[in-house]
Order: sequence, then C-alpha cells, then structure tokens
Amino acid sequence: MASAPCPPVAAAAAAAPPRLAPRLPFAAAAARRSSLSFRPSAAARRSALQLRSSAVAAYPLRCAHRRAVSPSARAQRGVGIGVVVVWELRRGEGRLPLVHPQEPQAGEAGDREVCAVRAPACVEVFVVPQLAERGEAVRPSHILRAAGPDEPHVASPTWSETSLDKPYLDQAIGKEELEDILNTPLPSHPKLIRGQLKNGLRYLILPNKVPANRFEAHMEVHVGSIDEEEDEQGIAHMIEHVAFLGSKKREKLLGTGARSNAYTDFHHTVFHIHSPTKTKEYGEDLLPSVLDALNEIAFHPKFSSSRVEKERRAILSELQMMNTIEYRVDCQLLQHLHSENKLGNRFPIGLEEQIQKWDPDKIRRFHERWYYPANATLYLVGEIDDIPRAVREIEAVFEHTLSENEASPISNASPFGAMASLFAPKLPGGFAANLTGERSPATDKIKPVKRERQAVRPPVEHKWSLPGVAQDVKPPAIFQHELIQSFSINMFCKIPVSKVQTYKDLRSVLMKRIFLSSLHFRINTRYKSSNPPFTSVELDHSDSGREGCTVTTLTVTAEPQNWKSAIKVAVNEVRRLKEFGVTMGEMTRYMDALIKDSEQLAMMIDSVPSVDNLDFIMESDALGHTVMDQLQGHESLLAVAETVTLEEVNAVGAEVLEFISDYGKPNAPLPAAIVACVPKKVHVDGVGETDFEINPEEITEAIKTGLEEPIYPEPELEVPKELITQSQLDDLKLQHKPSFVPLTKEDNVVKVFDSETGIAQRRLSNGISVNYKITQNEARVGVMRLIVGGGRATEESESKGSVIVGVRTLSEGGCVGNFSREQVELFCVNNLINCSLESNEEFIFMEFRFALRDNGMRAAFQLLHMVLEHNVWLEDAFDRATQLYLSYYRSIPKSLERSTAHKLMLAMLNHDERFVEPSPHSLQKLTLQSVKDAVMNQFVGGNMEVSIVGDFTEEEVESCVLDYLGTVRASSSPNKEEHIEKISFRPFPSDLHFQQVYIKDTDERACAYIAGPAPNRWGFASEGNDLFNAIRSSRADAEISEPVKSDLMGKRHIDVRSHPLFFGITLSLLAEIINSRLFTTVRDSMGLTYDVSFELNLFDKLDLGWYVIAVTSTPGKVHKAVDACKGVLRGLHSSRIVERELDRAKRTLLMKHEAETKTNAYWLGLLAHLQSSSVPRKDVSCIKELTTLYESATIEDLYLAYEHLKVDDASLFACIGIAGAESGEDTNDDELDMDLHGMAPMGGRGSSTMTRPTT
Repeated sequence: MASAPCPPVAAAAAAAPPRLAPRLPFAAAAARRSSLSFRPSAAARRSALQLRSSAVAAYPLRCAHRRAVSPSARAQRGVGIGVVVVWELRRGEGRLPLVHPQEPQAGEAGDREVCAVRAPACVEVFVVPQLAERGEAVRPSHILRAAGPDEPHVASPTWSETSLDKPYLDQAIGKEELEDILNTPLPSHPKLIRGQLKNGLRYLILPNKVPANRFEAHMEVHVGSIDEEEDEQGIAHMIEHVAFLGSKKREKLLGTGARSNAYTDFHHTVFHIHSPTKTKEYGEDLLPSVLDALNEIAFHPKFSSSRVEKERRAILSELQMMNTIEYRVDCQLLQHLHSENKLGNRFPIGLEEQIQKWDPDKIRRFHERWYYPANATLYLVGEIDDIPRAVREIEAVFEHTLSENEASPISNASPFGAMASLFAPKLPGGFAANLTGERSPATDKIKPVKRERQAVRPPVEHKWSLPGVAQDVKPPAIFQHELIQSFSINMFCKIPVSKVQTYKDLRSVLMKRIFLSSLHFRINTRYKSSNPPFTSVELDHSDSGREGCTVTTLTVTAEPQNWKSAIKVAVNEVRRLKEFGVTMGEMTRYMDALIKDSEQLAMMIDSVPSVDNLDFIMESDALGHTVMDQLQGHESLLAVAETVTLEEVNAVGAEVLEFISDYGKPNAPLPAAIVACVPKKVHVDGVGETDFEINPEEITEAIKTGLEEPIYPEPELEVPKELITQSQLDDLKLQHKPSFVPLTKEDNVVKVFDSETGIAQRRLSNGISVNYKITQNEARVGVMRLIVGGGRATEESESKGSVIVGVRTLSEGGCVGNFSREQVELFCVNNLINCSLESNEEFIFMEFRFALRDNGMRAAFQLLHMVLEHNVWLEDAFDRATQLYLSYYRSIPKSLERSTAHKLMLAMLNHDERFVEPSPHSLQKLTLQSVKDAVMNQFVGGNMEVSIVGDFTEEEVESCVLDYLGTVRASSSPNKEEHIEKISFRPFPSDLHFQQVYIKDTDERACAYIAGPAPNRWGFASEGNDLFNAIRSSRADAEISEPVKSDLMGKRHIDVRSHPLFFGITLSLLAEIINSRLFTTVRDSMGLTYDVSFELNLFDKLDLGWYVIAVTSTPGKVHKAVDACKGVLRGLHSSRIVERELDRAKRTLLMKHEAETKTNAYWLGLLAHLQSSSVPRKDVSCIKELTTLYESATIEDLYLAYEHLKVDDASLFACIGIAGAESGEDTNDDELDMDLHGMAPMGGRGSSTMTRPTT
C-alpha cells in the first residue's frame, strides 16, 4: 500500500511498482508464484498467524535432472520449474512453492551499524549456492520487490549451452556397479580454500567477483544462547551488542563504504563487514583494517560500564519491540518441538530480569569462557585475487590473539574432518597441505593450543520421530491468545540430519523433492479452484543448522470456524499421496523442471553474490554437507537423475509422510509435537464475538477422521504446450495488423534508442507503449512489467475497494480463455514463468520473470495476451477475495502496529479509504460486475506501458511485442478521461493530529508513527501546486547557473534544481541523513528505542507524498521517544547538515545504485513510466544522469527540499500505540483499515525469536 514508504533509491529511480527480485534464479522465482497465483498488496496481507518453516530456508538443493529421453521427446514434453521440498504457497498470499527461499540479512544501508539476533536458515540440502533475494526478503512486503540494493549479478558463463545439455550417463550399468557409483563422494568446491592458524582460528577464503571490488568478512564465534547457564540467558546477545557497537576500529570504517552488522543465534554469534576492497580516495587496501576491526570486536572488546548500560537499555527495548504475537507463537512451537532439550527455552534475546542485573565483570567472564580463536571461524568471500597475501594478512592480524592460559597441543587433523581434503584444491608446495590440515614442515612447528571447540552445533540431545522408537505419545498442545486471529496447527517430525556427501545422498534428496512437490501442487492448486476450508497448507522438509536436526512440518491455517474441515482435507491428501504415490506424468514434469533450473544456475556460476556464497558455506559446514559450486551441482544431479525410478520416488517420499499418514497406527513414527495456535474469540456473523472452544481430543479426532475418509488415485492432467496456437496467432495478426507507430504526433520517429543506457522505446498501433533494454546481467533470463495507470485512486466513493478486490478476484480465479487454473499454473511451471498481478494507489501492474530458453519469452507474452484479451471473472473467486479482505480487516485490532498505523493514516488523509483496507461496509456494496468494471476500465491501450529487460535479442523481443501485444484490441473509448476524486490532508486544527491506541495484551509493548506531507517525486504537492514554480521564482533575481558544467578536473556537475528529479534526489539524501541522526540520537544517545526509521513515500502520478517515522519503545518511554523523533526531524536548522553527512549519504545511495544497475529488476524499475502521459516529467535523462545528480547535490539543495517537508505542528500527525494488561480506550472497529509496509510476520519456524535490525 502507499502507506509503505518506498526505499530512497527506488524513489530517486522512479521505480514505484514492486520490483522483481534481482538475484532470484528464474525457476526459483517461478516457483514462488507461477501462473495467476497472486496476492494482495502489503496492506492487504492478513496479520493472522503465518508460520512458515520454509520461509528462511536458504540454499536448498539447486540442481536439475534430465530424463533419459531423446531431445525431440524432451521438447514435446517441455520443461518446468524445479519445485523443491521447501514451500511457501498460501492461498491467502497467493504464493507458489519456494525453490529458493530468502534468508533475512541484518544490515543497514550505508554506514549505520546494527546489531541483531538472527535465526540462520533451515535448509533442505546444502549443495549448490543459490542466487538469493536479499534484504527486503526479510521484509514481508511484496515478494517481487527488489530487496534493497545488495550485490548485483554479472552473468559471464564460460561454457556454451550445448555443453550443459550433454548427458552424463549414456550406458546401462549393473546394480552393483550403480551402487558403487552412488557411494562415490560428491566433488568439492574447486575454489574454496580452508586453513587454520597456530592459535586454532580456522579460516575459509573463496574468491568471488560479484559484486566487483567488494568482499565479505564474517567472524563466526561458535557460541550462542544454547551455551548460557541458567543465570546467563541473553548474555551472548549482550556481548554481541557491547563488542560490536563499542569497537573503535569498526567506527573508523565509517565513511569508507563499508557496512557492518552482527547477530546471535542458538549456536553461534556472527560479526560481519561488507567492504570495498580499497578506499575510494587513496586506493588503500581495506582488508587489513576490516580484519583488525573483527579481531577487536570478537576477541578484544572493551566492556566499559557506559557501553554496557547503553546496550542494556537498547536490548530491553528490543525485547519489548520483538515481543509480538508472532514471536510468542514461535516460542511456543520451539518449546514443544524441543521440549527435551535447551532449544525449547534458550531464546537468544534472553530474559528481562536477568538482562537488568549483569555487571561488566559477569559479561567479561562469559566472554573469556567462549570467545577465543580456536572457537571461531573467519570467512572471506569476495574479490580476493591474491590468496597467499590474504592468508598473510589473516596471520598478521590474528596470530597473536592468544589467551594467556592457552598452551597445550592441538591435533594436526583438519578441524573439518576427513572430508577437508575434498574442500580445497591441491596447490603447489606446502600451502595446500596447510589449508587441508595435512602435515607439512610448517604445521610441525605450530605451537600447541589448549582449548578447542567442536564446530558442529548445537550440542543437544533430541528425541527422534522414527518408526518403532518407543516414546510417550504427546497429546496436541494448544496455545490460545486474544491476539491470534486465525487457526493454525503444526505437526512436527524430527529426525537426524542426513549429510549430503555422496551421489546416493543427493539422489535421495532429489526423490523426496519430486514427491513432495506433487503434494504441494495437488493441495494448493486443486482446492484453489473451489472454496477450500483452509487458508493454506504447507509441508516443509528441511535441515536446520540452528536446531541440529531435520524437521518435517505440516502446517494448516484456516478460519477458526473451518478448522476441522481444514485438518481433514490436509491429512487426507497426504494419505492419498502416500498410498497411491505420484504419477508418471508428475514425476516427468518435476524431473524435467529441474533441468532448466540447474542449467540456468550453472550458466550463472560467475554471478552469485559473495554474501550468498558465504551464507551457503556457513550453513553447509554446520550440517556436514559437501560444498559444490553450481556447475558441479548440475553435473552431479545429471549423474543421479538417470537412475531414479517412479517406484523409488514413491517409496522414499512415503517415508517422509508416515508420521502423518500412519498417525495412530502401531510402530508408526510419532510426531515430535502437534501444536495448535488458536484465538480466544471469533467473529460469528449475526452474533458478534464469541468464545472459541477447542480441546486436544477434538484435534486428534479430526486428524483420525481425515485419514479414514475415502481416497482415490490422482488423474493425469493435460498441460497445454501453448496458450495461443500458430494458426490463432496468424488470424490475430491478419485481423489487427500490428505495427509500430511514431512515439509522438509531433515527429515521425518510430523508435528511440539511447546508446548510453541501451534503452529502446517503441509504441504500438493499439496505443501500448513499450520500453526494453538488452543486458547480460542474468544469463538467458528476462523480466517484464505491464503498468496500467489508475490504481485505487480511481475508486469512487460508492465503490471503495473495487480495484483492489477486483485485482484479487482476477488472480484468485487464475483462468484465461478455456484454460483452467490448474492448466495455466502448469503451463507456467513447464515454461519457468513467474507471474504476479497487484495494485496500488496509482497503478495496476503485472510482472513476469521467465527463462529465455525453449521459447520461454514467447510463453510469457502469450500469458500476458490471454490475461488482457481473455480474462475470466468467476463468482466464487470474487467471494474468496471479498472474504479475504474481510478477514484482513478483522485482524487489525489484534496487531498493535497495524492498529496504530491505520489510525494515523485515516486521520492524516481525512478518512480516505483508498489508502487503507476496504471496510466491511464498502465490501458489502461490491459486486462481481462492479469490481470487473473498475479494473478493466483501466486496461486501455494508451494507458498501458510494458517494459522488458533481459538477455534477449532485438529481433526476439520485437517479434514477441508485435505478435502478442500488437494483437491486443485497441480500446473502444480511448479518449475517456480518468476521474480521480480529490485527495487532501486533514486541515489544522483537529483533535486527530495526535492520537493514541490501546490494545489489551498480556505483555506490555509500545510503538508510534509520526507522519506529515511531502511533495511527490516530481515536485507536485497537494492541491496540484508545482513546487518548481517556487524554485524558479526564488532564483529570479539570482544568477542562473548553467544546467550542466564541468569542474577543473573535468567532472560533470548538473544544476540539480532545474532537473525534474530534484525532489526525488534531495529527499532521498535527506532521508539517509535523518535516519542516521535518529539512530545516533533517539537510539544510541538517549536509549529510548531499539528501532527507529524515517521513510518517504513519493508518488509518481498523484500530486502528494508523505514521510513516516516509525519508532518502537516501552509504554513508559514512548512519549519521550516521539518527542525526540520530532526534535531530530525539526532540528535540521539548529543543527545544520555538514559536508561529512552529505558525503556519507551520497556514498550510500550511489553504492546502492551502482550495485543494482547489475540487476534486471532494478532496470525494470528505472524504465517505469518513461512513456507515461501521467508522469510527463520522466525521460531518459532521469536514468542516465542519476549518478551525476547525486554527486551534484549540495547542502543548500537539501535545505530547499526540506522546506517542503511539512514538520510543523499544524502539518504533523502522530499516533502512539500501547499494549498491556490495562486496556485503555477500545479501538473503533469502523476505522480499522490500515497496514504499514514491513509489519507482516517474518517467516520461518523460530525466526521470530531473532531480534530485528535497528533499521
């Protein structure tokens, strides 16, 4: 929703709609949301419980398989998406399975450092590094939004497609010979270097060129909350804060372009720095300084009383901030899943009463006990060309870090065991021997070290869910709370981690994946076509380094009144798959799907960001999996895939599901836990709120009843090879005669090409505008976005919610032409298409990510054509969409953040419902016809713009554009004028400028939002005022500078004030500076909060924008925190911006921009609105001059823009939210309509137990 302020760079780049994930492999993205499997915008997401064990599963196996068939047969069948065991499909959010889930990355843009307790990933199998969606993946906003400017891909494959297409095993082999081959160890990563210093410190170095001229340095200390004694709960996290933020050497890196952060988990504490390789000014190597900072942070911190007290305040605030209902639910799940060990009661954040007591001496003693070199591992990944030199730097910094009592010998054996020799290549001389732990003259002279620590974590005992293992049956546990909105149940199975070290291990994983992918598709696609009793059904099977086990989880969520039916459907489908197995068609489909995914990743081997490689290696080591690169993974999977049979797939898959399908039978594996999380009260139509009653016996009975219901084999489904046949296309071209026409009436130019940016602009005869850019950023991958002007702003007073519900209705139906939803989804699966349809206040947009092999781009264009020309509107889809938004609305009073935000937004925007969720009253007025009209009236030729970015040719893209966009019918009413009712801010005076919200809760929490008007990105303010007129009049008597000039060094400078992006540039820089000041003042100096942020929402089409400050605190401090935030916001005149602040802000934004220009997704955002008549000030100069604009901005420019940020009492709005046992005024249900970006629950079992980044 527009209430979610856009990231500054996105604002400057005018990339308003959510952007495709920059580093998500096409198949991974396609697996997230294939076909018309859409979800509503951020504001529309349900705040009800979303427990996603899969959501933090980073780096599952990313390989593909080729069936032993002829090329022609393979071409006939097509290929599809590599759906893995880890899934994220929810009907409520419309997401498809997650091949490549995202791991949250703690870290702040620029130089502001943050500490966070973080949950590392649960993973299916660590074999091949993936290209991950970083950053905002932590942020639960649009799944396709570029998650902030992390590191880019630069695809540079060094082999041809034909080399990847070569079969691995061509000849039939005997069973014994096959067994010998399968027991062969997997190959190890050829570039990964491992070593160990004399003091026991282990290090790993991996050269990686993406992003260029940067590297990652992570110091992992193998200690976490699991190592704390009864009176030390939270002390590891306390040390992380004090050591990290108290480091002077880390502070010296500020201004170099380095970003740093830290997190603590059950089993480790990690300090990490993302740094340029050299300083910008003098070209000095930064590696020694980075290593020196990590050495001080990890092994030589200063536990001063002042720093301890400062961090104590911050952690106590953090504890209250993160104590959401999602956190409490996660704690309940972990407590029951791991009731037999410490994992169930040692959460990293700790206990408040203990945190308040520790003095520096106690904290220091814990540090002395665990923080020493032999108990740590250093990871270096990045552009490190001189490995011997890097090793010398490591030795120079860390070799003398030795505790006084360390003096006895260490083993000459590798700390990573016998497999270590496979992890490092054989190098000349004794160097390789040192890296792998083999003896050499150098190692013979190493002085012994006394203390050594086992690196595999965590050291706890588990009770396994294995067949025939005698255990006491646990009755289902129930967690009931007034803030829970929906029903959810989790059935857990816990088994030991199976290390993936041989081809046989890899083969087993592949078979499980095929089997469970079928279950996912069956449940979530078949039942979407009707009105299912569940909101979502998820089955996650993943390894967890943080928990030291493999956990299979069946999670069912539903509206409370439907909980019994939801359980029955889920377990019945599980039993059906277990009994009958997957069909040959399903096996072939998912086998073939993995081929393209694997081939694509192998081609992009040189494009994996360093941080993704690093995270992958860390988790692989924790789990004992062999580390391979993408090409090795591809070749290895090809080798085993030829040997897989349907019978084996079904046998292996059935074992995974036994704890569900055989529940209650003798000798069946017992679930490790069954946990239901339920509300205390539910809404009953015509009655109101009533008590929700449930007991363990009812849950058990529902499971058993579902397992006893009749089951039938799965029928084969016909999957279309194309949505538009060649003969149909020929008829369309004959009928419409598509062609390119001049871009404007004034000239006769039919194509505009900018050689500097590589951007081409076209216009079709039916009025559709087209922009495209050819790039090799991501090998043989393309992205496309359709933008339709209008959005929710066009909703009229009697049809509020019509656009957002209409878009959801279209996506819920998922049908086009004569093709069913199932057929469309499988068409996308087979062609590796990821598609989404969403809306915001200004636009409706449809986005695609596709592979360019096997006519993937034509398939994506066919789907777009069918949606535009042959969309299908279904009554039951409308009912589901309406019910979904009704559920969202009712969930708002149970979220402190959402309740607070809704009240603020309604006050600021005069109760304009277009900027909030539709109310029940508005939803009741809507009909299928009214929402269809609201959406389709915007799909007018001249109102549509399509942008395409990817590794295609000019001929390929223009052929698709003419064939499938050019044959879209021209609008019958092209001159119909768009009507937008007036949007205005509430005038002063009003008693709504400051408000409070109270929510009854068992625990105390507080948050606040402060907001006020701002211009839009292009200099228009409310009431349509053009602020450039004010700028011009203020300069009328002053000397007018040249628009573009060069300094003595030949560097170009632009007169920023005369450029259309003046406000986009200057306000983005201001946001960076204000954020930095909020952190240092409100958080660091005053200790009033753990998390405070300033964000801008700058519209492109609407003549307004706003800023939002979000702050969390305690009920006793929240009012002071609000006053402090106001003081920072208004204090830019009394405490003027200095050049150092501006330079740092510029460096941060330029670094982001430079990194993101290597991604297709970012370019897709840059191309947005280039030909839009509703954004007339945007042209190509806004893209190619972006860097120069940032560099040219002055402090005076920032203050000129600051004058148009309304921060006075008459313009500023604030709302404080307080939760606690003593409830104040009740929240008015009639006003509950709002959700702020970033407020949705974070994914993953136990992921809420991590604390959040300060930003």
